[in-house]
Amino acid sequence: MKNLANCKPSEFLKQTNRIKKSLEKWMVDIDLKKIRSQVPEMTVVPKDADEATKKQIFEENKRKVRDQGYKNLSKIIDAAFGEHPDETLEVLALLCFVEPENVDDHPMGEYLTALSELITDEAVINFFTSFSRLGQSDILNA
Repeated sequence: MKNLANCKPSEFLKQTNRIKKSLEKWMVDIDLKKIRSQVPEMTVVPKDADEATKKQIFEENKRKVRDQGYKNLSKIIDAAFGEHPDETLEVLALLCFVEPENVDDHPMGEYLTALSELITDEAVINFFTSFSRLGQSDILNA
């Protein structure tokens, strides 16, 4: 099955832009920003704390972050798969050059294989990682 890792160069940017637009809508639909904004209340380390207390507080805060991460992931899965499966399937279809209205023309295994190929392709991951870093840099504020 075709995906961004094995498509023609002439198709890559056009399809990437379609996926980007679909992802932007999907992120709003599942309210990803709201889910990700849920963070635990951290315990502040007292200035006069000894090393054992600092370590204990650090471990407690680490556990709080991990637990909240699991809760947030569960909420994302509920929103994506339970509340907005059609929107999620649209993104998956576009990743595989399938028109969203034709998503059911292929078995799920084909999509999973294509997705696995896509996320393990070093060149594709490096491309998107570079864009992600660019978005987090000050270059966009210039």
